[in-house]
Amino acid sequence: MGPASVFELVEYFLGPQPEDVRRARHPEDARRAAEAAGLEVVDLRAESLRTEFFDIGAVVYFLRKVVWMVPGFSVEQYRDRLRELDEEIRREGSFVAHTTRFLIEGRKSDRGI
Repeated sequence: MGPASVFELVEYFLGPQPEDVRRARHPEDARRAAEAAGLEVVDLRAESLRTEFFDIGAVVYFLRKVVWMVPGFSVEQYRDRLRELDEEIRREGSFVAHTTRFLIEGRKSDRGI
């Protein structure tokens, strides 16, 4: 997972998140950590992918499975927000978020040997 993944949905339920939360799992931080561990970073690729939710059931299913997105999520706790989101999805046709991912390829460095 990459930085601020599906944050449109996260912030819909939790409100605006601080910059340190948005930046968590940033690819450049992973690069620095790999290099600090003595690895040579051969490749680092990042991607942002469109994620659409076409009904409120899909949103509930997603948030129940990906429990770290909205910690403590329950239908009871978020019933009003879920109703509002359901109305928005019905009106707009979907709720769009963006999933971020990155792939880092590293190898043992020859430096210092």
